[in-house]
Order: sequence, then structure tokens, then C-alpha cells
Amino acid sequence: MTFTPAAAQTIADFLADTGTVPKDYDIILTGDLGRVGSELLYELLEKEFSLNIRDVHNDAGLMIYNIDEQDVHSGGSGCACCGVILCSKILGDLKNGKIKKALVVATGALLSSVSPLQGESIPSVAHGILLTNGEGSK
Repeated sequence: MTFTPAAAQTIADFLADTGTVPKDYDIILTGDLGRVGSELLYELLEKEFSLNIRDVHNDAGLMIYNIDEQDVHSGGSGCACCGVILCSKILGDLKNGKIKKALVVATGALLSSVSPLQGESIPSVAHGILLTNGEGSK
């Protein structure tokens, strides 16, 4: 299961709605897409929306572990990844001025115990949150 299409749509819609581009943000953080999901996100955004977020994107699942030195395969997974990185790193960086503007896109599934048993897919969702430190915000 991947949340990548929901994350891509949320990012593209947010940027279009606000009239901003990826370089307007110090970081665009996604929830637990991991390495594979992040690569799919780049591909989808570039092909479908002509957006390149590679220079400002990071994924919470990738930030939790050192995937080059730890055997965690694609990175972290689970609903806590985004919250852990947001509360431990992003909010601190906003407070100390290291970053001024962050778009946080938390991903998840709309789980139902019935849908998979009926052969239906599990829809995904992505919520976009704009965080600023109040300096230089548009």
C-alpha cells in the first residue's frame, strides 16, 4: 500500500492554491513514504504536475533512521513517523530560525476491516499543514 498519490495530490493542490512553488519552502516533509515512496512521489509530481520537490523534500520515515548504516530497508513506517519528526526536529528548527517555512504532509490510510475482505482497495489520505516561524512569510 502506498500513500504516494494522496501526498502528490495534496502537495500539487496546496502549491496551486497558494500560488507558491517548492523553493518557497525550506522543507516539504511527508509522512512515512520511505525511500521507495519518496522516489515514486518525485516521479508522480514531475510527470503529472510538472513539479520538482527534490531539493526541499524529506520524508519522516527516512529521517528517523540512517538507512545506509541500519538495516531498515526503505526507512521508517507507521503513523508515528511524521509526528516524531515534526515534534522533535521541525518545530525546533522553526523556533530557532533554522527554517522559516515548512509544508508538512502527513499520510495515512482510511482503514476499514470490511473493504479488504470485499476485495476493495484501501484509500489513502494526506493532510497538508503549513508551519512558519513568522519571519518572511508570504
